[in-house]
Amino acid sequence: MDEFGPLSLQPYKGKGWFPQRRPTRLRATYNRPHGVKHLLAALDLKTDKLYGHVSKTKRHQDLLRFFQVLRRRFHHSERLYLILDNFSPHQHKKVKKWASENNVELVFTPTYASWLNRIECHFGPLRKFVLEGSDFAKHQDLGLAIQAYLRWRNKNKRKAIILREQNKIKVV
Repeated sequence: MDEFGPLSLQPYKGKGWFPQRRPTRLRATYNRPHGVKHLLAALDLKTDKLYGHVSKTKRHQDLLRFFQVLRRRFHHSERLYLILDNFSPHQHKKVKKWASENNVELVFTPTYASWLNRIECHFGPLRKFVLEGSDFAKHQDLGLAIQAYLRWRNKNKRKAIILREQNKIKVV
């Protein structure tokens, strides 16, 4: 589980196949009258599915709401392991208490080792397919685009193919 953001309503430049002579200008982004949002996301390693929720803030209350949604997806007897970074809301006493009461173990990555969390590699494609070349008018449109990407990604994820006999490594 990790957070992605802040997501603001600024236009994101895209990349084309060739440079245009007179490209359309991006609007100025000097002020943020609508604030920013944050994506709270989780990756189920067993099914390789991404879950996400766009939130106004990323306080411990928001995390608890997201964790409760995740907990409802699995039977209560099944123990959940949530891999988190050392962000202070993850270590809030209410979050730890909720985890112990709901058969959830919080596993923290070492400091400066966020790359150990497997969800980090999914934020690059999200940025590429949702944000690049976009200019959303409302946060609701941005949230709908993120949810559409997550649904598409979960439906079209690649199946792991294990080639046992064909890929034997010879040690000389």
